[in-house]
Amino acid sequence: MNGDHLYIVTYDIADQRRWRRVFRTMHGFGDWLQLSVFQCRLSGRRRAELETRLRHLIRNGEDHVLIVDVGPADKVHLAVESLGRTYEKSERQAIVI
Repeated sequence: MNGDHLYIVTYDIADQRRWRRVFRTMHGFGDWLQLSVFQCRLSGRRRAELETRLRHLIRNGEDHVLIVDVGPADKVHLAVESLGRTYEKSERQAIVI
């Protein structure tokens, strides 16, 4: 049994350049679900590394990041319910300009 947890990370970044940096950083830690939402399976060390990187990228008072701990990754099966368009987990890539 590993100690990884499942996290949902979502962010609201005020500046487009900072948003792109956060988006690129998040791709190294998890799976992109929707515009500013990622699903990440992380060890304690990787979660701390993610938080440190994000703290260096965002501006306090302007940006907002939520890191939701869903629970132990080996015990949680994330069920995504989509309203509106159909949710399709794919290997699609966002175009970041």
